[in-house]
Amino acid sequence: MKFNHLISAFCLGMAFATAMHAEEAVDVITTDKSATEAPVEEKTLPLPLNDLRKFADVFGKIKQDYVEEIDDQTLIRYAIKGMLSGLDPHSSYLEPSAYTDLQQSTTGAFGGLGIEVGMENGFIKVIAPIDDTPAQQGGMQAGDLIIELDGKPVKGMSLSQAVDTMRGEAGTNIMLKIVRAGNRDPLRLTLTRAIIKTPSVRHIALDDNYGYLRISQFQGKTGQDFATQLEKLKTKLEEFRGLIIDLRNNPGGVLQASVEVADQMLEEGLIVYTKGRSSIGQLSFSATPGDDTNGIPIIVLIDEGSASASEILAGALQDHDRAVIMGTQSFGKGSVQNILTLDEDHGLKLTTARYYTPSGRSIQAEGIIPDIQVNRAKLSDEQESNAYRESDLAGHLSNDNESKEAKEESTESDEEKRMRERMEKDFQLQEAISLLKAIDILKIKQQTPMPETASLNAERTDNTKPELLVEKQGAPLTPAE
Repeated sequence: MKFNHLISAFCLGMAFATAMHAEEAVDVITTDKSATEAPVEEKTLPLPLNDLRKFADVFGKIKQDYVEEIDDQTLIRYAIKGMLSGLDPHSSYLEPSAYTDLQQSTTGAFGGLGIEVGMENGFIKVIAPIDDTPAQQGGMQAGDLIIELDGKPVKGMSLSQAVDTMRGEAGTNIMLKIVRAGNRDPLRLTLTRAIIKTPSVRHIALDDNYGYLRISQFQGKTGQDFATQLEKLKTKLEEFRGLIIDLRNNPGGVLQASVEVADQMLEEGLIVYTKGRSSIGQLSFSATPGDDTNGIPIIVLIDEGSASASEILAGALQDHDRAVIMGTQSFGKGSVQNILTLDEDHGLKLTTARYYTPSGRSIQAEGIIPDIQVNRAKLSDEQESNAYRESDLAGHLSNDNESKEAKEESTESDEEKRMRERMEKDFQLQEAISLLKAIDILKIKQQTPMPETASLNAERTDNTKPELLVEKQGAPLTPAE
């Protein structure tokens, strides 16, 4: 009899929760009016009474026979977590601490290691280490599998439990045991926790004409930060003729932020749209008039650590032929999560839709395929030869540009110097710089009219074949034999 009451209460709770979600879903997404203009009719689905009776039976068996006594609230919480974790790797039950974690990840300030992770076969998989954090500085790489945290196996831990273990007071250490592709034995890394404050966008001038923008993750203000850093870059360059946007190891973040960044480089057209079963999954974002980059050539770098919002930006620019995508295949997270509020302290992070690029591509579990495949490689300086140069000759003239260059170099901050040193050994980036310059040179040549006397393809009217002339020593030009 007790279990029958439990079934009735559970059914009533499900019906109430369904109605509550339908009402609150309208308030979750407010960025697109078209999503509410044609609301999808919510259907009341029949409750699976036989399966609910089975659930009640399992509930009763655990209460009666489990080795330790466990209260009803804990069992219900475990059941909810299991129900959501069985859907996909990104849906989860949000308890009070999870709300704080979510807010921290979108504002860019939290304590821990600075690493974006997910679950794979029961282990913690590194999606991407965040720039200038203990994880990145300690050598963590996208694709690493964490199998132990401070000597405790992660097998059996939930993702939230593993994240809680990695976070802690700044200055404390944690030992990670990881498995990395290409390494026969597991690696052990000891990292020191820190307060993670991550600027989402940084810039550096590559030379007088070309710029570099690094987006480490998409936070709430990334669109504004991108515009600010772009303007700073323009002031440093004599003539802005090309841009590299680095999205490598960018785990994503706020969808609207990636839309705002894409809008600054597109004149018009669709940026991204989503499709789901309910009204909250039907969204569409389009560009507004104006290209803040004035149509200059753009190279976008991606890799297996580029996920979610990174793939939205790369896919939009690729479909509109606004940029050349370079690097390796991206992560392939093509789903959208919404936060559905249950009460003041609890909620659901639920996958509600798949997103599609402007051409209709879904990159779920496939990723963005780069236009030019460039794998990682290490660059090292060749040993300097013993050849003599002008500077080795006694009494050589000095270079009058030396003082000017020294003055210019002294204006760089220590952070910019460290960044430039890393960039000089970054094979993928150096390939992108070479391509960017080649595109710019070709564009300039196409815009420069060719002198009439230099035309070699003019139509011939005498039907004779052109003769190649050679000049012999001391003799006039004669046809070559």
